[in-house]
Amino acid sequence: MVATTTLPAQPPLSARGRWTVLAVCVLSMFLVGLDTTVVNVGLPAIGRGLGAGTRALEWTVDAYTLVLAALLITSGALADRLGRRRVFRSGLVVFGVASVLCALAPSVGALVAARAAQGIGASMLSPVALAIVVNAMPDPRERARAIGVWASVFGLSMAAGPVAGGALIDAFGWRSVFWVNVPVVLLALALSAVFVPESRARRVRRLDLPGQVLLALVVGLVVGVLIEGPRIGWTSLPALAGYALAAATALVLVRVESRRPEPLIDPDLFRSPAFSGAALGAVAVFVALNVTLLLNTLYLQHARDWTPLATGLTTLPMAVGATVCAPLSGLMVGRTGPRPPLLLAGGFLTAGGLCLVGLDTDTGVPLLLLAHGLIGIGFGFANAPLTNTAVSGLPPARAGVAGAITSTARQVGAALGTAIAGALVAGTAPEALAHASRPGWYLVAACGLLLLLVARTSRPKALAAG
Repeated sequence: MVATTTLPAQPPLSARGRWTVLAVCVLSMFLVGLDTTVVNVGLPAIGRGLGAGTRALEWTVDAYTLVLAALLITSGALADRLGRRRVFRSGLVVFGVASVLCALAPSVGALVAARAAQGIGASMLSPVALAIVVNAMPDPRERARAIGVWASVFGLSMAAGPVAGGALIDAFGWRSVFWVNVPVVLLALALSAVFVPESRARRVRRLDLPGQVLLALVVGLVVGVLIEGPRIGWTSLPALAGYALAAATALVLVRVESRRPEPLIDPDLFRSPAFSGAALGAVAVFVALNVTLLLNTLYLQHARDWTPLATGLTTLPMAVGATVCAPLSGLMVGRTGPRPPLLLAGGFLTAGGLCLVGLDTDTGVPLLLLAHGLIGIGFGFANAPLTNTAVSGLPPARAGVAGAITSTARQVGAALGTAIAGALVAGTAPEALAHASRPGWYLVAACGLLLLLVARTSRPKALAAG
């Protein structure tokens, strides 16, 4: 076993330096969030270009989110050990190279593999960038405001992905959604070399490779069964074996982690209702978002023959709602704690889902825009309180792992949302898509109700965790 070591503390940054670091880090997060959703609106075009069906197209989305979810916590721990800037810059390089491979992919299999490589790079960006920000801003109030900005940019990237993707695809084809990453990666590499200081956890933790492998297996099995379920049959022998194997692996993960001195995910953390609620809430928010994006894409492009750009533009109210409400949510967290913004998030998300439970092929555009706007507002209000609660639930020295737990919950939700939405409409004729998607809108509303329950477990004052 490698012994833990203690490293000297870094000198504090000036106020200007702290906010410059935040600006550089959110640039990378814009990339991670954008590539989580930008591909959704391009799925029909990718399917036509590479001769892929719905199931293969789901894997082009979930290959990214699965790998990202599986590796986030280990990447955060590696950053705490090896240096956050070093891992951050390495992630940018991997992400950039993988984006080029996606753009050049000759087949759907090559695209899925390249998307998985993108997920590796993204896993080195998301928790590490948040850890850099948390390390640079030790004051709880300033950190809450910074997380509000962080959540705003991340929410904008997630919600604006379909708009940007639709415009790029209509103008330059589906491969352009990957080429656009390259100049952003190069800019982030240059800025991080100048403005981002190196930092490490003062107490370096041991790596937990058994926990990493088991976590990857659990997430992969659950999402894999959801994606392949419509093809193999939900009650078939392979499906039943998948359910049993996923449950058994999850139990082994809990048992192994509870016995390790420094586990990947400390099971004791989930004894805290606030921490458990934050993780569960993050999953629910991203299930709702990804169900919305995928069902919207398939419904509008297949059932109503809309172009990618027109489809993406219907999500513009979602992007606006997320962008406006995320920084407001950060201010509310800093002043009153997480409960008020979580209540607002749950209410708006529930209302947005209920707007579309009667969806049909003639549903008016105003109702679609209203529903997307309500969901975007809920998404915007949710991220800051959930992130702040999770980050405050661990010691500052484990900032990388703290950010990774939140990001893992988000990406698990993204993968589950994509898989569930795909399962609802797999093999459905275009004229039946609207009716087949209705359970998905009930699910979005249920995710909003879950956030209302999470708000009851949150601390009245998040700053007490400082």
